[in-house]
Amino acid sequence: MPILESEQRTVVVIGAGPAGAIAAALLKRKGHDVLIVERQQFPRFSIGESLLSHCLDFVEEAGMLDAVQAAGFQMKNGAAFAWGEQYSAFDFGDTFSAGKPTTFQVQRASFDKLLADQASAQGVEIRYGQAIIAADFSATPRLQVRREDGSEYSLEARFVLDASGYGRVLPRLLGLEKPSDFPLRQAIFTHVEDRIDHQGFDRNKILITVHPEHRDVWFWSIPFSDGRCSVGVVGAKEYFAGRQGDLDACLKEFVAQTPSLHKVLVNAVWDTPARTIGGYAANVTSLHGKGFALLGNAAEFLDPVFSSGVTIAMRSASMAAGLLDAELNGAAVDWQSQFAAPLKRGVDTFRAYVEGWYDGSFQDVIFYPGSAPEIRRMISSILAGYAWDSRNPFVAEPARRLRMIAEVCAGPRA
Repeated sequence: MPILESEQRTVVVIGAGPAGAIAAALLKRKGHDVLIVERQQFPRFSIGESLLSHCLDFVEEAGMLDAVQAAGFQMKNGAAFAWGEQYSAFDFGDTFSAGKPTTFQVQRASFDKLLADQASAQGVEIRYGQAIIAADFSATPRLQVRREDGSEYSLEARFVLDASGYGRVLPRLLGLEKPSDFPLRQAIFTHVEDRIDHQGFDRNKILITVHPEHRDVWFWSIPFSDGRCSVGVVGAKEYFAGRQGDLDACLKEFVAQTPSLHKVLVNAVWDTPARTIGGYAANVTSLHGKGFALLGNAAEFLDPVFSSGVTIAMRSASMAAGLLDAELNGAAVDWQSQFAAPLKRGVDTFRAYVEGWYDGSFQDVIFYPGSAPEIRRMISSILAGYAWDSRNPFVAEPARRLRMIAEVCAGPRA
């Protein structure tokens, strides 16, 4: 084995996506030496395009809010749900948590590059086109990096933050992956020139549409500011069996089966080949270890239905950066009680409502016409991303509260 060139850094962040860019910027603002290693070149495509309000709290903390607000992304003020003739909209300006009233719907290629560029402008070094191919945490954290030209070098760091998203670099290299207990689901999606003129469609909200026959099949419609829209269908893998050969036809067929959504997209120009992702639910045995912590999707991903992925990623980035700053300055940090456990509380809140969505109980609550305004405000807070606000009864006891309210809201199936 040739001796690799070696470099020492204080903090290495794996991945320049939202979690990595925000964590790195926060640490740099505290005066720490930070290097991001990113496998891809930016801009690059990613899903997770409908941000929750809570995301902007972390964008603001990292000093990037002005740049995001000036970028021209589609404003988002809530979430709308449709099932047959039923329609229910939630306003992020009317929530229990009184968080940010609006957020954005973004093309992730440009959004992620913007955040990475903002981190770079604050002094964070980013190396694109470099992949982590080996990791050793038996002593000083050591990473082996491969450049695009095939050359390799070694990185030593005091601490490593893994923000690699679906790449799940450290979970793979350190054997931390474990099966998710969520059923295997698949998403098929594309971008269209939407040409939407439907009077009932609100471009300032994500639209979640439930299939008229299969309540566990749903669609997202995420309008952008340039007249385009992200459209996707999600369901158990068996719904797509035998249809994998033509993803475009499969997606269009599911839309055609859903009259309310078909009316919204009737004028759309389907000009982009559809993509698919399946088996995306993931989990790990631990969110941290000696010399490292896992952020966002590198640790756990639930489901795209409530757009929680980027929020969890940014929340974990903020929490980890604060703790790591303290640790680097000599404070004693308990990563389990101060990072993993509190982060998991919010993830488990989202989990309860994702599970309720697929078993139909949360759908009953969302579409119930007689819900008290205060209950809708509590639910709206969770939809806006404030899943860690334990003052909210639907956060403090998510499973019990959902079960109680669902019993009241359950009615005849459409």
